[in-house]
Amino acid sequence: MDLLDWHRGQLSSRRLAILVRHLPRDGAFAHALHGEAATWGVTDHLLAHMIDQLAESNWMFAVVNQGEDADPPEFPTPLKRPADRLAAESEPAPADAGRAGLPAPEEVLRFLS
Repeated sequence: MDLLDWHRGQLSSRRLAILVRHLPRDGAFAHALHGEAATWGVTDHLLAHMIDQLAESNWMFAVVNQGEDADPPEFPTPLKRPADRLAAESEPAPADAGRAGLPAPEEVLRFLS
């Protein structure tokens, strides 16, 4: 599919909008819009949650079975999720950082509406 077909009049705006809406979740366009969060599906989030729960369970087991005078082990830190990484960034990234020549998301939305 050549996107120049839209400019040539061989591809309707409606068809182009449908094609863009149905791009794969883990494709380059979604990755450019959402970063690493685009590659994390429900299964990935559930596995990360299970790992966190297992680490907490192991921590509880260690705390209960340690000696009375022993220092408690440190509470496990949860796995980093893409949303955590986005929230941890204190400085906003430049608008075009990491987009490799792709248009800004606002431009795409303005184009499709």
